[in-house]
Amino acid sequence: MKTDAQTPSVILYEYPFNERIRTYLRLEHLCDRLTRLIHREDALDHHFALHTLFEIIDVASRADMKSDVLKDLDKQKQLLNNFRGNPAISEQALDQVVVQIDEHFTRLSQLTGKTGHSLSENDWLMGIRSRVSIPGGTCEFDLPAYFDWQHKPASDRQQDLMRWCATVQPLADGIALLLQMLRDSGVSQRVVATGGQFQQNLPQGRTFQLLRLRLDHRLGLIPEISGNRLMVSVRLVSLGADSRLHATTNDAVFDIALCS
Repeated sequence: MKTDAQTPSVILYEYPFNERIRTYLRLEHLCDRLTRLIHREDALDHHFALHTLFEIIDVASRADMKSDVLKDLDKQKQLLNNFRGNPAISEQALDQVVVQIDEHFTRLSQLTGKTGHSLSENDWLMGIRSRVSIPGGTCEFDLPAYFDWQHKPASDRQQDLMRWCATVQPLADGIALLLQMLRDSGVSQRVVATGGQFQQNLPQGRTFQLLRLRLDHRLGLIPEISGNRLMVSVRLVSLGADSRLHATTNDAVFDIALCS
């Protein structure tokens, strides 16, 4: 979920249609959070930056993410090269994107082992990682060396964090490029949820990977999205005074884009 930069009152929701894109979105979310936390200066922000880095490594290591991203980058390059010679496509723009793909592919392929593997050799970091999931497990009496690190100048902590994050940056950059290309493939259309419900059959012979939904926050409504390769469904609800979600029966307008 993101706020639309062009229309601050509009919230952007994204719904993935497969597990691979779901994982990509989770990693993008974590990497965005990590970047924002690193650029802050408080020691508590840097604690959660480190915690987020461990989360990224956990998510990325559950499957062969590096291999998946490399395959997707190569697939996108092949698809783009198929457009060469098309008078409706700018060769210069095409070359620029292909160069970007090649750069990300090369950087990622040069990494050895799974994402964040080199950090596993840092005993100090792994000691922190083993305790962050324990409530209060990183207190100064448990990890005095970590407590000392938190009292270093903010610039020193930031340099350390940037160095550790460099091990996951090629993967993060590759995923960011793939998601950007995926999002750019969608065409937005305005639809009406009659009585708070919207359903749309998806065209056969085409595989969609991501749905993007823009909804005006001022309506006080929240979209509950579900979908598969045949159909997408949106149910609009609102948060009541009883702190429960209630389905709305009012018509509402929003924009959706299907990305393949």
